[in-house]
Formats: sequence, C-alpha cells, structure tokens
Amino acid sequence: MSNAFLQAIKVRRSIYAIGSHLPISEEKITEIVTTAVKQSPSSFNSQSSRVVILFGAQHKKLWDIVKHQLQKIVPADAFEPTEKKLASFAAGAGTVLFFEDTDVIETLQKQFALYADNFPIWSEHGTGIAQFAVWTALAQENVGASLQHYNPLIDDDVKKAWNLPAQWKLRAQLPFCSIEQPAGEKTYINDETRFRVFK
Repeated sequence: MSNAFLQAIKVRRSIYAIGSHLPISEEKITEIVTTAVKQSPSSFNSQSSRVVILFGAQHKKLWDIVKHQLQKIVPADAFEPTEKKLASFAAGAGTVLFFEDTDVIETLQKQFALYADNFPIWSEHGTGIAQFAVWTALAQENVGASLQHYNPLIDDDVKKAWNLPAQWKLRAQLPFCSIEQPAGEKTYINDETRFRVFK
C-alpha cells in the first residue's frame, strides 16, 4: 500500500504502556494538536471544536479530578483496578481535552432551522474527526495516546479548574505519552461482514 495517509492511520493505536518522556518537545505537541484541529472539517465550517492541552502538573491535576469523582461512585472495595488505570494515564506526559462550543451549535440551529436537529449530531462528527486527526498526527511522531471518556462526570470540575467557558461541552480526553511498549496485534472482523460493493 503506497498511500501515505492510509499508512499513517495504521500506525495510530491505543497505547496503555505509558511513559512521560516524549520524543518531541511540548511546543511541537502544541503545534501538532492545533494544526490537526484547525485542518479538521466541520459542518458549515462551524469550527466548533475547542481544545485544552495539559502538560506536567496540570495534566496530573486532571487525573486527580477524575479519581476524586470516580471515588464517589465506585465502591471502595472495587476501586483498586480503577485507581491503577487512572494512575497509568497520569504517568503520561499530558492530556488533550476536546470540547464542543454549544453556542456555535445553537447559533447554527437558529440560522438554519431546517437542519436544527442535525447540528448536535454533526458536532459529534466534527469532534470525532478532530480527535482522530490529533491522535493520528501524534502517532506519526511516535507519541502514544488513548482516547478516554470520563465526561460528563468531570465536566464541572474541569471547567472550574481551568476557568473555561460554560458553553464548552467536554467530549473526550486524550492522554498522550512516550510508548513504553507497543500495542498488541489488532484483529479485524471479516470484510464481508462490514463492506458491500455494488457495480
């Protein structure tokens, strides 16, 4: 396969053997994330994606917030596996937080009432594309990551901790890291189950 983009998306995997020693600088990470999000398509070119990049102590603060909230709902005698999982994310180098600006979506709903019901759906498409673009771009620099979803449990604490606008809706968390161990082999279901071609 010669298509460079297809080769790139094959490299992107969920990395769980995590370290904090990045192969590139924090400045380069920031450049990759901002460029990937800016170049990701969105419905009506709405550009509703919002991103927060956390490094170092700010990154660890996020995972402390997640731990605090999960302790409220996970029984104490069953918390150890959850705690280990969160500690592994905190052991990384940083986290990208993905949000959608609901003000943008509501404005479009008013402007284009015929499509009002679709804009929240298209917003989810847009953030998914942005997440995929960032994740894939980081993988090209040998930066590992995995996509997590502790929203909406942590939403209020996150907005308060970093003084974020109320209309920003948290959609995903992408802890990124050095790759201490590659992902295992990926398996696939039969193509016949997933794809149909008509000529």
